[in-house]
Amino acid sequence: MKLKEIISFFEEIAPFSLQESYDNSGIQIGNPDTEITGILIGIDLTDEVLDEAIENDMNLILTHHPIIFNGIKKLTGKSVVERLIVKAIKNDINVLSVHTNIDSVLNGVSGKMCDKLGLVNRKILDPIKEKLLKLVFFVPVDHAEKVRKSVFDAGAGVIGNYNSCSFNAEGKGSFKAGDGTIPYVGEKGELHIEDEIRVETILPQNLRGKVISALISSHPYEEVAYDLYPLANSWNSVGLGMIGEFEEAMEEHEFLNAVKTIFNTGCVRYTALRNKKVKKVAVCGGSGSFLLKKAIASGADVFVSGDFKYHQFFDAEGKVVIVDIGHYESEQFTKELFYELLTRKFPTFALLLSEVNTNPINYL
Repeated sequence: MKLKEIISFFEEIAPFSLQESYDNSGIQIGNPDTEITGILIGIDLTDEVLDEAIENDMNLILTHHPIIFNGIKKLTGKSVVERLIVKAIKNDINVLSVHTNIDSVLNGVSGKMCDKLGLVNRKILDPIKEKLLKLVFFVPVDHAEKVRKSVFDAGAGVIGNYNSCSFNAEGKGSFKAGDGTIPYVGEKGELHIEDEIRVETILPQNLRGKVISALISSHPYEEVAYDLYPLANSWNSVGLGMIGEFEEAMEEHEFLNAVKTIFNTGCVRYTALRNKKVKKVAVCGGSGSFLLKKAIASGADVFVSGDFKYHQFFDAEGKVVIVDIGHYESEQFTKELFYELLTRKFPTFALLLSEVNTNPINYL
C-alpha cells in the first residue's frame, strides 16, 4: 500500500483542510508514492520511537503531533527536530502526522475522551463556522434523481445525522444553442424551453471539487448551470471540543477519582468544587483553555482538558469546575483511535502501537 492511500483515508474521515492555521498536519517526511510495509502508531516522534520503528521494520510512523511546525532552513543536526529528520531519512522512515484535523471531528480525539468517560448525547462544543457552501443546480426533470444521487454520493447533502438532504422546485429553463454545440435537447439557433428541477443542497468546502465534478459528469447538458454560495452557518458535526452527559450524575469527588484512574494521570489540577453533582461534561484533548467560555455557555458542570495556566483557573468563577489532567494524558488514547480506524479500513495491514511513553512531563 502506498503512503498516499493512507493519506486519502484520513482525508475522508478528517480532512486536512480542517487543521488549525498554526498546524502542520500531513506528510512530515517521505514521498506519497512510497510503498508502506508497516505502520508504527505514536503520539510524538522521538529517538526512542524511531528506534522502535527501525527494530520492527516499520517504514511509516503515524503520529498525532507533527515534528515540523516551523520552517527549516538547514539540516545541521544541531536541534532535536533536525536530528530526528536526518535519522528518519537515513533509515527510510516516513512520518505522517494527523493533528488538529482529527481533533475537529465528532469521533476524533475529544470523542475518544467521551468514549472513555462513558458520555452520551454528545455534540461538538465549538462548531466550525463559514466552512459550508450552498450548491444550487438546474437539471431536466427526467435526470434529477440520477444527478442528485451523484452529488450525494460525492458527499453533498449531509446535515448532522441526516444525508441526501436537498430542496427541489420545478420550473422552466430556457436556452438557445449556438454554433459548435451539441445540445442534449432543442435545436441550434432556436429558443428551447425545458421542464427542469432547481436543486439546492449543502456541502463542506473541502468537497467542492469532488461534488462539482460529480455534478458535471452525471448531468446531461454540455454546459451545466450551477451556483455556489458561501454560508455563515455553523458546521455542527465539525469543530473543537465535545460536550456530553452521564446517564446518571455522580458526586464531584467520585468524578475526579474516576478521571484520575481512566486517564492514568499523576496529577489532577482542578478549581473549587461547586457542591453539585456532575452530569454534563465538556472535554477537549490537548490545550483546551481557549474553550472555557464555550464550556460555561454550554452549561457543563466540569471541563476536562489540559495546559491551563495559573490565572486561567480564576476564569472558572464558580460557573464550572476546570479539571486539568495534562496535555499528553488527554490525548494518549489517540494511538488507540488511529489503530481502530486503520484496522477497520485495512484489516490485514501490519500495524503496531508504540510502547514508548513520549510524555515529556514527569510527576513526583
